[in-house]
Amino acid sequence: MEAKKVLHFVPSEAPSSGKSKNGYAFQEMELREGEQEDCGDPTVTHMDHIYDNQICVSDTDGPGYGLLNTTRKYVKPMNFQEEVRAHRDLDGFLAQASILLDEKAATLDEVLKRMLTHLVEDGHERCDMDEVIESLFTDAGGKEVNVHLLSETIQGVTATPTGIRYQQSWLCILSNVRSLQRRHVCIARLERPQNWGVNCCEARYVILILAPPRTKSTKTAIELGRTFATMFSDISFRQKLLESHTQEEFKQELVYQRQRLSIANERPVVEEVDNTDPRKGKRLECRDFFKAGKGVYDDLRRRLPLYPSDFTDGITGKDRCLLKYTTTAIFLYIAILLPAIAFGSLNDESTRGEIVRLEPGKPHPSDVQKTIVGQSIGGVIYVLFAGSPLVIPLTTAPLAIFISVIRGICDDYDLDFAAFYACIGLWNSLFLILGGLFNVSLLMKLFKRSTEEVIALFISIAFVGDAVKGTVKIFEHFYHGPTLATTNGTVVLQQIKDILEQAANGTGPAIGRSNGTGPLTEHADGHLSVFLPESLVLCTRERPILCLLLMLGTLWLGYALYLIKRSPYLNDKVREVVSDCALPISVVIFSFIGSYLFLDIQLPVFNVHNGPVFNFAPFDKLTGMNTLSAVGLGFLLALLIFIDQNIVISLTHVPEHKLLKGTAFHWDLMLTGFINILMSCLGLPWMHAAFPHSSLHARQLAKVEQHVENGHLYTTIVSVKETRLTSLAANILIGLSVFMLPVPLQWIPKPVLYGLFLYIAATSLDGNQMVDRMALLLKEQTSYPPTHYIRRVPQRKVHYFTALQIIQLIILCAFGMYPLPYMKMVFPLLMILLVPIRTNLLPRVIDAKYLDIMDAQHM
Repeated sequence: MEAKKVLHFVPSEAPSSGKSKNGYAFQEMELREGEQEDCGDPTVTHMDHIYDNQICVSDTDGPGYGLLNTTRKYVKPMNFQEEVRAHRDLDGFLAQASILLDEKAATLDEVLKRMLTHLVEDGHERCDMDEVIESLFTDAGGKEVNVHLLSETIQGVTATPTGIRYQQSWLCILSNVRSLQRRHVCIARLERPQNWGVNCCEARYVILILAPPRTKSTKTAIELGRTFATMFSDISFRQKLLESHTQEEFKQELVYQRQRLSIANERPVVEEVDNTDPRKGKRLECRDFFKAGKGVYDDLRRRLPLYPSDFTDGITGKDRCLLKYTTTAIFLYIAILLPAIAFGSLNDESTRGEIVRLEPGKPHPSDVQKTIVGQSIGGVIYVLFAGSPLVIPLTTAPLAIFISVIRGICDDYDLDFAAFYACIGLWNSLFLILGGLFNVSLLMKLFKRSTEEVIALFISIAFVGDAVKGTVKIFEHFYHGPTLATTNGTVVLQQIKDILEQAANGTGPAIGRSNGTGPLTEHADGHLSVFLPESLVLCTRERPILCLLLMLGTLWLGYALYLIKRSPYLNDKVREVVSDCALPISVVIFSFIGSYLFLDIQLPVFNVHNGPVFNFAPFDKLTGMNTLSAVGLGFLLALLIFIDQNIVISLTHVPEHKLLKGTAFHWDLMLTGFINILMSCLGLPWMHAAFPHSSLHARQLAKVEQHVENGHLYTTIVSVKETRLTSLAANILIGLSVFMLPVPLQWIPKPVLYGLFLYIAATSLDGNQMVDRMALLLKEQTSYPPTHYIRRVPQRKVHYFTALQIIQLIILCAFGMYPLPYMKMVFPLLMILLVPIRTNLLPRVIDAKYLDIMDAQHM
């Protein structure tokens, strides 16, 4: 029989340390089919409909959260659709609202005293404060140990794959006071989160409910507590309350929350959106690929009605996010522009500036200019028409590698690079458009989270590899020997001749000994050493050392500012802005240090040439056989773009980001094909959805809430603004940046670009479950976080799975980064092979049930 997981709550003993656990002990039990759960005798008192001794961890049979009472019983959430009492409770509170905003008190005792004082000052019923405080707290442990415990509370718990997680940002405190004649409610929002115990580490809201002991069964303190506890169990509602500035706005949010809870048909809409996702729904069938255009039609039918809101969300209405949009647009501008410059410079070196070949003797533009222009054009088209506006298209490292492979093929077979490049691009676009029409993105059903994370980690390693290779080149060129300022040997020989003539005529400096410092030094064996003047010798070792410091400094400052949002410094608004602008701040500061403070040290910069940017490729220079031979390369390129494009969209729309408008896999793939037709014909670099820029874009637009569990700090995304404005503004600014070439963009040294690569790689590791499991190999077992796979999978199986993923990653890196160009051509096929390895090979090594747990979407 199938086992059913049930959590049974039993009272926990008072801790011997004298501190309040404020929590519950959980015992997990197995219930077989046919065994009846003990949910209470129907003949008990009228209060039993409120309580239950068991709570099932289920995502389908309830709201996804529960309420716990201090009596170690599960309290049923209030049903706003059916229970009239919920609306009357809220109306009664709004009529005589007692609200404290941004309370500065830190301890629970002080907060409760301030709330009671506020109740009295507001003209509510007078009461004996000492009596109320005495009723709120109870002492346990006797004379030996004094444990200060709350008498009765309600706290939210959330059902997760881990089991049960406390909602630690709010606490509802109940008390029956004999001297009261009617019920009273006071809500306090604290100025900053407070740590009040193991299960209340981030308290931000306190709800105090006082009621007379003898009252109608539907008007008791526990009933009133159910009403407000149900409302505060919604994380997005708590976030909206944080943004309220006045009591009127606070009360208005309470009214809106009641309306949301009263809507009965909200959940089916979410299910409909989920069913349109190629990663979910029914099993994959062959006939699904023959329904031509169905996927594109469904994407457009679902996404077009939401299109206007992509421009108005956060701009109009009450929930405006202009500052968040501004900082996100600035972040995207820097995060897109600098990789475009870096990859453009890489293309310029690998193709020798010949993506567009002009007539001999005519000036030609650098690939940096073409990459920037192509990024602006393709980015604007994508953000205006794509179904996933948070996804960022870019020229990426795999594409730069593929372009270098094409350059090598053209050299080996004496082909015109510009024409062959455009021909491959057109074949690639044809395959992408056909893939969108015939629903090939449905293959994403076969990609598991672990496979996506291996590929995502490879992309992050590729960023690190580009930075390291660029730095190694600088060291190889400048560190080991002096470098002449000119390649003109005649000038150097003339300088040596002048020094020797001056020494012979006695008009120059005297000849020194072997330890001398003059231009001529005589050694013991009789020969002379000639020291060239500084005007002919460039600085050597200080240049690579400065480059290394600039690269690491850009990484350090950017990442330190990125993490400032988790620190206690400044206030939350300033921390958020500084964290969002961490990358621009770091780039500007270290560009200033390298280009101004060390002006006498010449740093490597990217090349800029003048000339027309748009030129059509000379297709007449290709034969029919050349055109047919481009089909294979075009298919491999389409395969690479298909995998990257769909995995990036999948990683951007993970459940943790809580995006509500759905995806458009098929339409976005077809749109990428159309964009690359334009790029190929104009001789501009190809592009597709980029990782980790897309995921970072979603996180930049997110509102988050932090909580502590077993000593580990976790960040939960409350909501994400799905807007097109930030990406649109960033790509328009990138287009205008063409007029900033060569100055001031050329003031950004290459080492700062390499530091940006390291920053992007470092920030992309957040939320990568594979990285977290790799870190477990270096930790002691007592410090393992309480994730779902730690609780539900044997430790040895977890390490086996991680080791197998590492092997796959090493193979990917070996083929993707090996210097032999033709090995890189099979790299897209190798990425496809990861799917059968996960679905067919790994289940032979590790039990399928454990694999499914470790591939779960939620942490």
